[in-house]
Formats: sequence, C-alpha cells, structure tokens
Amino acid sequence: MRSRHLVHTVVSLSVAQSGTYVLLLAIGYQDQAAAPIVSQGQSQPVVDPMVQAMTLTDIVVSATITALLLALTLQISRRHGTVDPDELRALRG
Repeated sequence: MRSRHLVHTVVSLSVAQSGTYVLLLAIGYQDQAAAPIVSQGQSQPVVDPMVQAMTLTDIVVSATITALLLALTLQISRRHGTVDPDELRALRG
C-alpha cells in the first residue's frame, strides 16, 4: 500500500475491492438452505438471490474499474515516462 508506484496502487485497490465479495458472501450465507427456486409445498429455507446478484455486479464493476485504472496508468507512463506520483506532481504547469 505504501509503494510509490501507480501499478502497485491499482493492484492494492483491487485486493481491497475483493474484500467486498467476502462480505457479501458472508451476509448471504445460510446453513442448509436450498437454491432460490421455489416450488409448491416447499418449507425449506432458501438463499436470498439478491446477494448473489450484488456479488456478481460487484465483480464486474471491480474488473471494469481495475481495467480503467491500469489503462490510465499505461497512458501516464507513455506520455510522461514515469509512474511515480511524486515525479508527476512536478509536471504541474
């Protein structure tokens, strides 16, 4: 996290975003619950499908954000020749 490299920062953000998957799966977990397909006369508890949909949406959004940040880092590297934020700060102008 304390690295002065933009790629390391993007990867660290991606790892932190992965923690939300674990949180959502922990919220949606129910011991001995069935799939959310309800049929006539079913008395067994079912898992909430909304949590699963939110987890899949979170995965897609995280992948998109990571790809966007890595593309931005690549463009910064090509234009300025560095990915160190301290050196980029000196380019203000």
